[in-house]
Amino acid sequence: MAFSGIASILLKGGHTAHSCFKIPIPAHESTTCGFSKNSQLAELIHATDLVIWDEAPMQHRHVMETVDCSFQDMCGSDSPFGGLNVVFGGDFKQIVPVIVKGSCAQIVNTCIQWSTLWSSMTVLHLKHNMQLNLDIEAEQNFAKWQLEVGQGLHTDPGGNITLPNYFCCPENTVESLINSIYPGINAPNLPDSYFSEHTILSSKNDNVNSLNQQILNLFPGQMQVFHSADSIPPSAHAGEEDAMLNYPVEYLNSINCSGLPLAALALKPGCPVMILRNLNPAKGVCNGSRGIVTQCRNCVLEVWLLTGDHAGEIIFIPWISLSPSEDQVPFKFIC
Repeated sequence: MAFSGIASILLKGGHTAHSCFKIPIPAHESTTCGFSKNSQLAELIHATDLVIWDEAPMQHRHVMETVDCSFQDMCGSDSPFGGLNVVFGGDFKQIVPVIVKGSCAQIVNTCIQWSTLWSSMTVLHLKHNMQLNLDIEAEQNFAKWQLEVGQGLHTDPGGNITLPNYFCCPENTVESLINSIYPGINAPNLPDSYFSEHTILSSKNDNVNSLNQQILNLFPGQMQVFHSADSIPPSAHAGEEDAMLNYPVEYLNSINCSGLPLAALALKPGCPVMILRNLNPAKGVCNGSRGIVTQCRNCVLEVWLLTGDHAGEIIFIPWISLSPSEDQVPFKFIC
């Protein structure tokens, strides 16, 4: 299992930790998993010899502690995880648990090292990067550079990382970046590998939206725009007849939250898309899955999957209602 949906589908028979052990969201000091002692899941856990849990450093320590508490209760043992062997995998140099507007101390407090389980763990170090072909000198240098960045090298006093020359575009412009990553984007009938092997990453949603719009304008075909139906649920402001006057649709449309699509989603047949929710992880439809839009309809999109074991399959994404989490917006609304 893994923390994120996109990582779980890369594992043969993999699941997300939350779906596998019925972990509540959010998890805290007193939560327990949502399965009973006489359930089929409990029988499976009793028959299990080893649990392999990837991306553990990214998860809040309460998630692991919730599973530990449930396993101890189910197995009738005070040993960590009820005596079941658990292997946690991950890289502490990648990312720590995300705490919205949290201080450094609050973020550190959520890490697995501060868990009561940490003292019972044995730490093993993996030093060989299996994802790179180390017979190629360029990939050897890239792997070395990555490790050095994780050790704090190649960083100036301002916190900026100095990139190798071969990472840089001919010109320091967005147009040069697009031309370097997506050469010939305006050509018809591009191969599937073109979009599965090319991508531009950004740390801010505003930059992502701007890049998406610029690239979509270069993409051939007729653009179709899908508008969200933003509204305030009646139960959220009971007794307020003018709730929609306090939160007009124009204001709701301007809210851009993580995990939610734009209020005006522009698409073209043949353009790439990324799934934002775990709709069906067993079929490869989860947060981070990439695909190509093959047909656009008013209430459904037909998408050709590009990633995971289900690459090449056709899926349908319906028009569904979503709500942002409470820590993103101080009031409830549906989009």
